[in-house]
Amino acid sequence: MEEKMNIELLKYIKEMNLNDKTDIQTVETAEKKLGIAFPDDYKDFILEHNGAEGAIGENAYLVIWSMDDIAMLNEEYGVSDFTPELVYFGSDGGEMAYAFDKRTSPFSIVEFPFEALDVSEASLISDSFDGFLNALYIK
Repeated sequence: MEEKMNIELLKYIKEMNLNDKTDIQTVETAEKKLGIAFPDDYKDFILEHNGAEGAIGENAYLVIWSMDDIAMLNEEYGVSDFTPELVYFGSDGGEMAYAFDKRTSPFSIVEFPFEALDVSEASLISDSFDGFLNALYIK
């Protein structure tokens, strides 16, 4: 099953520019700063590709922030002030942020307009990171 997921993951990200690996200490530092334990499938991706940017499928664009930038960008966007239920981890390269929704267990992934101030404007995409990539890929 794990090998199948790796093949699926490669299909999703083949057109993206992928960053180099990071280490678990960098991930744990970001988790501590953000007050979150990232989902395992996201963490696996980040450890292998510390961020990415590019087309995913025929109709979507994805920017996944690196562990070096994620805490700073959440602070710059005022996430903890306006939507403390969310932790942003990337965007569509435009007006939409992608975020973990801490109100669910496990965390679901939502899209959220950068300009919005209320978590009620979040739209569910998936209940997993792998599912999130698939949803964008088939969009």
